[in-house]
Amino acid sequence: MFCDHAGRAIPRKLGALGLTPGELDQHIAWDIGIAQVAAILSRNLDAPCALAAYSRLVIDCNRRLDDPTSIAQESDRIVVPGNRGLDGLARARRADEIFKPYHFAVADLIKKKREAGQIPAIVSLHSFTPVMNGFKRPWHFGVLWNRDPRLPIPLMQRLAQLPHVVVGDNEPYSGRDEHGFSIIAHAEAQGLPHALIEIRQDLISDEGGVNRWTAKLETALKGLLIDPVLFPPAKK
Repeated sequence: MFCDHAGRAIPRKLGALGLTPGELDQHIAWDIGIAQVAAILSRNLDAPCALAAYSRLVIDCNRRLDDPTSIAQESDRIVVPGNRGLDGLARARRADEIFKPYHFAVADLIKKKREAGQIPAIVSLHSFTPVMNGFKRPWHFGVLWNRDPRLPIPLMQRLAQLPHVVVGDNEPYSGRDEHGFSIIAHAEAQGLPHALIEIRQDLISDEGGVNRWTAKLETALKGLLIDPVLFPPAKK
């Protein structure tokens, strides 16, 4: 399990990237509520979890390093002054200090599972804004996937069976645009079952909401992650 946008920390030497505290509280800096969700799931499912504690505005851990949005010049129409005019050395420093250690940590978690004779299921956790471009998003959960249906399809079926839950199949974003880096690098490349799960931010903006909606996700995930039909034991 991992969260690419769990935190909003900024290295002291970068100041606030020229942004106000109010701007850094917004979704442009992090995935609101998802770190708390991950902590509960990690504990209750006995699943190791890697969290990216630095803000995606410093460097986005779910983008290729050569992606133009890896270090955003602006986000949701908010200009990020501290990211303007960076030279190659400055960009490489952020990659070396933040991006690469995070992905080394994710890769190490997977390696240890495989060395123990297990086929790990990869769960990537994110949260999304309730409104985008004036559209009120109806989904409570979104499940993003591309070619591998092993985990996404039964997960969506289980979530949809819960009372008053609306599930987006590749909504509000799509796993088929191959824009994200982490799932491709750590799951698709190794043929591991996986899903990227999005939770609407207004549902997990306080402790009560976190507990309530994490419990729903845990209910849907719990049986799947140990299903021998979906995930047979690794051959020794």
